[in-house]
Amino acid sequence: QVRLVESGGGLVQAGGSLRLSCVASGRTFGGSTMGWFRQAPGKEREFVAAITWSGSGRSLNYADSVKGRFTISRDNAKNTVHLQMNSLKPEDTAVYYCAAGWVTTLRSSDEYNYWGQGTQVTVSS
Repeated sequence: QVRLVESGGGLVQAGGSLRLSCVASGRTFGGSTMGWFRQAPGKEREFVAAITWSGSGRSLNYADSVKGRFTISRDNAKNTVHLQMNSLKPEDTAVYYCAAGWVTTLRSSDEYNYWGQGTQVTVSS
């Protein structure tokens, strides 16, 4: 059974930092894309960041709203992906979801095969 388990969410003041982690188990994810999406109350799920490892190397992709503040990284040996979030803003408040899959469009949540249960991030002003 494939599982993605997120951790690291919490409450932080604006300007602070959090580091989310996601551990995948149940299969190998070689060549896959692992990413983060978020969903705020009353809003649609949106793309945050993604990282792909393939034979040609590493590819990173960020939403414009987090570029320069968030950093995604991946440990393939441990099937783990991290999201370092700095300079957090109240508008970053959301449930953050880890996702994995073999996708062609990184920002399309429909293409990801596996999802975690989510971890709440709350940024106070």
